[in-house]
Amino acid sequence: SGSRSIPSPIIPRVSSIEQWWRDGAQLELALNGSERHIFVRRWRNAAPHMTLLHGFPSSSHDWAKVAPALAERFELLALDFLGFGASDKPPDYAYSLGEQADVVEAVWEMEGVIATTVVAHDYAVSVTQELLARRAEGTLSTEIERVHFLNGGLYPNVHRPQPIQIVLLDPEQGPQISANLNEELFVAGLAPTFAPDYDSTADAVGLWRSLCRDDGYKNLHLLIRYMTDRKRNEARWVGALERTDVPLAFVWGMLDPVSGAHMAQRIRERLAQAPFTALEDVGHWPPLEAPARVAAAILNA
Repeated sequence: SGSRSIPSPIIPRVSSIEQWWRDGAQLELALNGSERHIFVRRWRNAAPHMTLLHGFPSSSHDWAKVAPALAERFELLALDFLGFGASDKPPDYAYSLGEQADVVEAVWEMEGVIATTVVAHDYAVSVTQELLARRAEGTLSTEIERVHFLNGGLYPNVHRPQPIQIVLLDPEQGPQISANLNEELFVAGLAPTFAPDYDSTADAVGLWRSLCRDDGYKNLHLLIRYMTDRKRNEARWVGALERTDVPLAFVWGMLDPVSGAHMAQRIRERLAQAPFTALEDVGHWPPLEAPARVAAAILNA
C-alpha cells in the first residue's frame, strides 16, 4: 500500500467554466417535496460507468482537467451538488450531506445508472460514505463497483478545518462573512489549501466563479454545516468505510493542511490493504494541482 510511480497521460487544455456549463444539462429532480434543478455533465460511450463527485466550496468543474483522460476508458457522469456550481442554490435552506446522497441516487435513477465506480473528493467523501452505508443496508439501487477517494474528512476527528471554516459555522459571524465575501478575499483565503509551490490563482478564480453564480457565496454559512453532519454521523460513516466490501483506492495530496498526511496516516492504519497513491508535493486539490497523476492513479488502480 506504499506510493507508486505511474506514467501520466497527457492532459489537454481545460475548457472554461462557462464552456463546461454550456456542455452540461439541468436535470429536474423532486427532493423533499420541492422541484430542484441539478447540473450534470456527461461523456457517453459504451465503457464501464464512473461518477465524479466534487468538494467544498467548488463544483463539478474541479474534474475538467481529469475528465478527458478518464473518458477514454469510462462513461463519465459529473454533477453539481445542491447549492453548488450550476445547480439550484436555495437560500435559508438546511443543506445536508444525507440529502446530497439523495441527489446522487436520483441522478443515477434518471440516467439509468445500474452500476458505477465513484470518484469522490473532499465534501463528497462523506456523501460517498453515506451511499456505502445505504448499500450495506440493502437500500441502494445502484451498485457501487469501486471507490476512489481523494483528500477529504473520512475520519472527522482527524480533519483539521481552516480558520475560515470554523468562523463560518458561527451563527453570528458566519452569515456576515458569507454576505461580505468577494473574489479577492476568497482567493486569498483558499491559497493555503494548495501546495506552497503551486500557482493557485487561476484555479481559485474558477472556484469563485462557480461559487458566485446565482449569489451562491451567500449560502456558505449554510453549506459549511456539513462539518456538523460529519460529527453527528461519524460512527455510521466510518463504519461504512471500514466494513465495506467495495474495493477502495486512495489518491492523496500529502501537503493538504486540512486532510493531508495526518489523514493519510489514519487511512493507512485502518485500511492497509487499499491501494494508496501519495502525491507528496500536492495540497488539498489533487484534481486541480496534479490532474495527470490523478488520472493515471485512477486508471491504474
